[in-house]
Amino acid sequence: MKTEKDFTNKKIILASQSPRRHSLIKKLNVDFNVVSPNFDEKLDTDNYSDESIQSLSLKKAMSVLDLNQQGTDFLLYKNCLIVSADTVVVLDNKIYGKPKNEECAKKMLAQLSNRTHFVVTAVSVVDADTKNFITRLVKTYVTFQDLPESLIDSYVKNQKPLDKAGAYGIQEMGSEFIKDVQGDLENVIGLPTKTLKEMLEEFGYNF
Repeated sequence: MKTEKDFTNKKIILASQSPRRHSLIKKLNVDFNVVSPNFDEKLDTDNYSDESIQSLSLKKAMSVLDLNQQGTDFLLYKNCLIVSADTVVVLDNKIYGKPKNEECAKKMLAQLSNRTHFVVTAVSVVDADTKNFITRLVKTYVTFQDLPESLIDSYVKNQKPLDKAGAYGIQEMGSEFIKDVQGDLENVIGLPTKTLKEMLEEFGYNF
């Protein structure tokens, strides 16, 4: 006979400072703590590969585990599932990361204008006790309208998208920007919660 204790879930650690990911994971109605990963996120922006983005996501999660082992309290993340994610915008096999400044943001949006790109998020879940892990990729295809320069300038000035891959947040854009979306919209925002829920369930998380 199963008792209430048998259904005690592992604690969830979200290895991300992104407010958008914080908001999205709350949709799963789970308790979580936030830890900033100690990892230098470097990618070859001219040569996208699924493997590179998956590796980056997993290394972010593992960096939290490494910090735990180097600290004074080895049991800091005992009985935890560490969740990490990395989202990039890809056009012509080139990665569009976070723009360095407003001019760079405008250039990115001009290049994405009137074209279809894809947004890919690699999600990783690591069991802190066993070091077992799962990593999944989710891709969404986004087609932009033909964006006039004035619209791009106004968007960059008002929305300040320097903290967003590809220099845009789709949740801030209407039909004047977005022509079509094929796939998971939450993935474009930064965290595909349906996929994450399935991954957590594979680790025995009881919703």
